[in-house]
Amino acid sequence: MLPINIKNKFGGVFFFSLLLLTGCQEKKTLPILGHKDTEVKGGKVDTVYHQIPAFQFLNQDSTWVSDRDYDGKIYVADFFFTSCPTICPKMKTQMLRLYERYSNENQLALLSFSIDPDFDQPHVLKAYASRLHIKSPKWNMVTGEKAKIYELGQKSFMVTAQEDKNEAGGFVHSGAFILVDKQRHVRGIYDGTNEQEVNHLIEDIELLLKEK
Repeated sequence: MLPINIKNKFGGVFFFSLLLLTGCQEKKTLPILGHKDTEVKGGKVDTVYHQIPAFQFLNQDSTWVSDRDYDGKIYVADFFFTSCPTICPKMKTQMLRLYERYSNENQLALLSFSIDPDFDQPHVLKAYASRLHIKSPKWNMVTGEKAKIYELGQKSFMVTAQEDKNEAGGFVHSGAFILVDKQRHVRGIYDGTNEQEVNHLIEDIELLLKEK
C-alpha cells in the first residue's frame, strides 16, 4: 500500500495531466469579423453578425455568378486586376496553392473580383485564367459594375479596392484573402502575398470544413 503523501502526489499529477489533456482537446473556433448588431426575438436578445450581401457578376465564362452559388460553401475571395504590375502575381501564386490543394473539395470555392472591370471583360479574364491553367468552376474570376465591386470590397469584405491614378497600374487594392463561411460571415483576413499567412489560412479552412 502506497503512503498517503505518495498517493496524493500521484493523484495531483494525474489531475494536472487530465487538465492539460482537456485543454488540448478544446476546439479552436474562428472569430466572426465585422460589425455586430443586436435584435430581440421572443423576449431574448440575439447577436446579428455582419454578412456578405447579395451580389451578381459575370465570370470568365460569361456566366452570371451570384452569392447564391456559394450557399452552403466556404470560399476565399480577393480583389485584383489582370494588368496589375505589383502584388497580383504573388497573390495568384498563393491562390493557385489553394486551387490545387482543394481541387476535389466541393465545400470550398475561390472568388476573385476584378477592380478594373472596364478592361477586364470576360474574355480577358478567360485568357488570364487559361494562363494559370484554371479549368474548373471552383475558381470564378468576375467582372461587373465598378461602383458595385468597390462598395462590396470596402463595405462588405472590409478591404481596399478603388481607382487611384497615382498608384502603379492606376488602382489601389488590398492583397488580402478573405475567408467566408457557409453563413456568409467573414471569418478571417490574410495577406495573400505572404506564404506563411496563406499557411495560416489553410489551417483555418480546415477548421471551417469541420464546423457544422
